[in-house]
Amino acid sequence: MRDYQKLDIWKKAHSFTLQVYQKILPLMPSEEKFALTQQIRRAAYSIPLNIVEGSRKNTDKDFTHYLDNALGSTKEVEYAFILIKDLGYISEEDYLIVYKDINEIKAMLIAFIKFLRKGQDSQAVPSNLPPSTFKP
Repeated sequence: MRDYQKLDIWKKAHSFTLQVYQKILPLMPSEEKFALTQQIRRAAYSIPLNIVEGSRKNTDKDFTHYLDNALGSTKEVEYAFILIKDLGYISEEDYLIVYKDINEIKAMLIAFIKFLRKGQDSQAVPSNLPPSTFKP
């Protein structure tokens, strides 16, 4: 089990979720309140929530399952922001900020998933130790 609050990927995802709530959702039109706005909200907070839930699992394999779910949510958010940009709900400038942030989160998730899966393959390194501390 890991302390999720120490994970850089959780910090970035949490910051992104706050950005969505504070800067983007207020720009959405009222007719989207119970549709697209709600979907964006759920997808955005699903990213850090999956990281949190996965961090409590006992194995790297189980943790990567939740990280994969978080990665799926990044793709959902990515498309939702393409849609709201194309519908004219947010500016190109706001879209580019979100696009940059969501792609950083995706890259961090992919790298972390690969790192954990590599550890699963070797099975020589205990999952609770950083690789640099393991000496055969």
